[in-house]
Amino acid sequence: MATTQECRSALDTLSGNLAKANGDVRAATALNRSLSCHVTDLDTTFAGRLHHGRIDVTDTHDGPPRDKAEIRLAMTGDDLVALVAGELNFAKAWAGGRVRLEAGFRDLLKLRSLL
Repeated sequence: MATTQECRSALDTLSGNLAKANGDVRAATALNRSLSCHVTDLDTTFAGRLHHGRIDVTDTHDGPPRDKAEIRLAMTGDDLVALVAGELNFAKAWAGGRVRLEAGFRDLLKLRSLL
């Protein structure tokens, strides 16, 4: 099972990858939205913002998200680490129920290029 530190590191890596992205991926991350990632097996939530093509984690707390972020993710720590490492396909994990993504319709349309 992935640790809280490994999950935080995975989010930092994802942020760096998004910041270096080009084309459709770069356009999809050009949003300015609140974001939460609930790591279900650790019952830990990372909260922050997606803006300027980066994820800035500003808070980590026990339990589910305290506020309803505009973009909400939920998954196990192992799945988060595997997604960022390229070992798990996001679209398949989402379709299979291993990853939950909730956002407004327009944001989902923009984020679909990340799938």
